[in-house]
Amino acid sequence: MAAKPPTGDPVQDAPQVAAPRHAAAGLPAIGHTLKIAQQQMGVVRTAQTLLKVNQKDGFDCPGCAWPEGDKRHTAEFCENGAKAVAEEATLRRVTPDFFAAHSLADLASRSGYWLGQQGRITHPMLLTEDSDHYRAITWEEAFDVIAEELKALDSPDEALFYTSGRTSNEAAFLLQLFARSFGTNNLPDCSNMCHESSGSALAETIGVGKGSVSLDDMHQADLIIVAGQNPGTNHPRMLSALEKAKAAGAKIIAVNPLPEAGLERFKNPQTPQGMVRGAALNDLFLQIRIGGDQALFRLLNKLIIETEGATDQQFIGEHTHGYEEFATAARTADWDETLTATGLSRKDIEQALTMILASKRTIVCWAMGLTQHKHAVPTIREVVNFLLLRGNIGRPGAGVCPVRGHSNVQGDRTMGIFERPDPAFLDALDKEFGITSPRHHGFDVVRSIEALRDGRAKVFFAMGGNFVGATPDTDVTEAAMRRASLTVHVSTKLNRSHAVTGRRALILPTLGRTDKDIQAAGKQFVTVEDSMGLVHASRGNLTPASPHLLSEPAIVARLAHAVLGSASPVNWAEFEKDYATIRDRIARVVPGFEDFNARVATPGGFALPHAPRDERRFPTTTGKANFTAAPVEHPHLPPGRLLLQTMRSHDQYNTTIYGLDDRYRGIKGGRRVVLVNPDDAHDLGLADGSYTDIVSEWKDGTQRRAPGFRVVHYPTARGCAAAYYPETNVLVPLDATADISNTPVSKSLVVRLEQSPTA
Repeated sequence: MAAKPPTGDPVQDAPQVAAPRHAAAGLPAIGHTLKIAQQQMGVVRTAQTLLKVNQKDGFDCPGCAWPEGDKRHTAEFCENGAKAVAEEATLRRVTPDFFAAHSLADLASRSGYWLGQQGRITHPMLLTEDSDHYRAITWEEAFDVIAEELKALDSPDEALFYTSGRTSNEAAFLLQLFARSFGTNNLPDCSNMCHESSGSALAETIGVGKGSVSLDDMHQADLIIVAGQNPGTNHPRMLSALEKAKAAGAKIIAVNPLPEAGLERFKNPQTPQGMVRGAALNDLFLQIRIGGDQALFRLLNKLIIETEGATDQQFIGEHTHGYEEFATAARTADWDETLTATGLSRKDIEQALTMILASKRTIVCWAMGLTQHKHAVPTIREVVNFLLLRGNIGRPGAGVCPVRGHSNVQGDRTMGIFERPDPAFLDALDKEFGITSPRHHGFDVVRSIEALRDGRAKVFFAMGGNFVGATPDTDVTEAAMRRASLTVHVSTKLNRSHAVTGRRALILPTLGRTDKDIQAAGKQFVTVEDSMGLVHASRGNLTPASPHLLSEPAIVARLAHAVLGSASPVNWAEFEKDYATIRDRIARVVPGFEDFNARVATPGGFALPHAPRDERRFPTTTGKANFTAAPVEHPHLPPGRLLLQTMRSHDQYNTTIYGLDDRYRGIKGGRRVVLVNPDDAHDLGLADGSYTDIVSEWKDGTQRRAPGFRVVHYPTARGCAAAYYPETNVLVPLDATADISNTPVSKSLVVRLEQSPTA
């Protein structure tokens, strides 16, 4: 039975709705984990696989990038991690017979959930211009097709090389080496759509575009502020770290428009006491209005400055730049404006201030609730200002903690997957390999779509991910992809991107994290970097889903040989034979990876250097941590409108849909729902259970429509609403992006709700 995927596409727009829950994990999480795992893998394979997840001798979970401690639990995974593993280690298969039975039009009519449930792809598949069905081809034929298209381009910049965060360090390094050998910096990646705002803000203010805390810091903190993040669904293992911090005396403030069950109470399934009683995590819930975070932190900064003895003057004097200009701006923060922007009460903010002033070691964690706004970069800079004021960077138990999504999304950037590379990185790459890398900037995700739309890009190559499902302005993006001469997706499973193709299309099936990887030099492993800068090995233990799969490093190496041939100074074949040779070259190019092979052989791996954390040294243009003083911004809401944030359900990881339930929010059997505060719904005449179209409105008069959403009365902040992506990606125009980072503004959409007939 485990090998049989569902045949019908279930209805997703008629959900059952119950009251939201106030605790996460516990027995329901265990039960759901085992149910999904056994459906996909069977009993024996479930045990064989899950016991190796996130173990020092096992494989890195293909889900989130939350780190593991030195001491590991036997079950070192969460419910959503187990779902990710189960879908990769599934016994279900997508064979050439499947493609013969399902035309491209049929695949395009299916939901993302249905496509993902079909199983692992077993053969390289080609779609030709004169056919409506993919057909199986050999790997040699596949590489010949790509080489033909790439060599026919008028410029290397007509090619786009996209990378998902689940790509290993080794594969990412090879892909960027190939792209730059070919002659382009067009290396868009999933960071462009999520944490690009974090990297932009942190690089400017502290000199390193990554977080500055370790897992031990989390456990030592006096105060942890979790802003714009839902750990219970998106990073469930983070709840264990918060529980441990609480047990050591930490206080936790949650800043979010939605109450989240995981931050209310965590029933740790790894301990008997946790299962029964659980731990209350929140000490204070600030139910902020969408987009009001910059205003909140600016007012808190004013209040800290005005409190005698609250700032760390020695740290400010020795390690920071721009304090006086920032302090002048902060002192103008206005209570009334802040209360309007945040929707909070004065009592809420004063209570938060009391907790802040009582803390000697403070960490601020955030995710896409802060990064996907027009003013996202100034918001994160304001968070840095907040921490600098009291010396909370470079101190144990304190610092910035952007919580990344995909496993190894941070590592891909470290390996050079970036459209605006550091010249020093390119210098080192050129010296090591004898190539001449292009120095002009390439295209990020949004500019890649624009280039496809305008005919300035013709070949799209994706290493993993679901580009069409993840990107904004769905109709525009799909039309742009269909203008390409060739689209190529290196994938383990089906997704929407495989049904939205260029004139020709390839699906290249690859090994997953759970699969054994045997090459000429023997069994191989790859490496990943977690959200806190720790690098460690990942070793699959399962027989691959098909003998026709290639690893990601092998795919890039063979592609590079097919395109560049003997003229390339790079010996691509040696990289496929033995990944240790890739790591030797990384060690000579990427700072912090010296002695890479020896250091990663240590169980648990090693930590990359981080100058602000390790030395209180800030490699910025000023040589110090930079205070900034941007004007405060927040969305303004016309009458009769709501601010919409996009979000994940609990049965989802990014665009991968594991099921149709959102257990903690009380949604079952459907995804086309919009959560609206009951008072707002009353004012707008929207009954619970009625159906509405969501229409986004933009200052230039642009509108986008997402039809047929069930209204759910829900305790979100007044004036705010929430709905799942990718169903709502259609509402975000391609040019609606954050200043500086160019990240789509998916968390602050001004919308009107137009009642529609019941589905």
